Amino acid sequence: MPKATNAVSETPARRRVLITGAGLGLTVTACTRDADPPEDAREPGFHGLRQAGVTTPRQATVLLLAYDLDPALRGAAGVRALKAVLGTWTQALAGTLESDSSRAARLTATLGIGPALPARLGLRAPAALRDLPAFTGDRLDPDRCGGDLLVQLCADTADATEGIASTLTRLAGEILYPRWRQDGFLPPSPDGGTTPRSLLGFPDGPANPTPEECERWVWSGNATYLVVRRVHLRVEDFARLAVRRQEEIIGRDRSTGGPLDGGPPAGGPSAGGPSAGGPVDAAPPRSHVRAVSPRLDAGARMLRRGYSYADGPTDQGLLFLAFMRDPALFARVQRRMATQDELSGFTEARGSAVAYILPGARAGRPLGAELLG
Repeated sequence: MPKATNAVSETPARRRVLITGAGLGLTVTACTRDADPPEDAREPGFHGLRQAGVTTPRQATVLLLAYDLDPALRGAAGVRALKAVLGTWTQALAGTLESDSSRAARLTATLGIGPALPARLGLRAPAALRDLPAFTGDRLDPDRCGGDLLVQLCADTADATEGIASTLTRLAGEILYPRWRQDGFLPPSPDGGTTPRSLLGFPDGPANPTPEECERWVWSGNATYLVVRRVHLRVEDFARLAVRRQEEIIGRDRSTGGPLDGGPPAGGPSAGGPSAGGPVDAAPPRSHVRAVSPRLDAGARMLRRGYSYADGPTDQGLLFLAFMRDPALFARVQRRMATQDELSGFTEARGSAVAYILPGARAGRPLGAELLG
């Protein structure tokens, strides 16, 4: 089995990296407004028709865990073993996430399955669940890619995510083996403001779909798909550029996050829609803002919920997390970025995964019940 990859924990040296490395204009905020199901479709705490951690406002930290099913487990035997683990995990998550301490830390857990798992278990795969294609410029480390199960843990403290991560791994026993892990964080604004900034120094603006748009473009019933990309950033090289050149590459004003023509920062790189005005119209042709505009995908949107990471002074970047109805949308955007986006010259994907985010757990219906029967 591949050895799980451990990301570094936050240290004073890491905090210095964040402050001195300021200088990705990729906008990675959560939904414009919370897009959870209507109250009559939800149960309190952990349970609900949909999992938390998708439209939930971003917490301060994230911990991603990828697991592989024991290769000896296939077909009906694999289904039985995985059902047992997910049932145990559901009980543990419900007990933990409904505690007062977890609520205070805003702890959420979001579980998905990888593309290879259904065929191994003899199950019909969700319609859009497939591996991402190869992209120009990628330099993927196999030990930081894929996984049969993917767990996103988010909280306002890293201790909260680490605690439940240890519990899940212990309860997995010899059924699931850790494949890789990666932590992430929201960098503080270097000027002391409340809006987080990427490691390239640009504000994370409100670039995500509305609740109504989430229903159309993010959710497929009570499920969705998650694309994960571990994107190394050439932070120092980008920081050497003049501020105006940085703004031309991103397509935004660095100080405000607004359009380059001086307009208000209303909306993010994917804002603007079919109407005139906004950051897209004011951005240079080869800017990041232009390349990722939904106008080029008939208005299709993805919900970005990304974080930064810092695994030492030579490896910093973006932990890109995006939820969508069909990962084919991400593939189209990524291909455009490779050919049209000047920012791609400062980025390199080194890890990648895609997962089908299961419907939520309900009383008598643990996580995975719809898939595993």
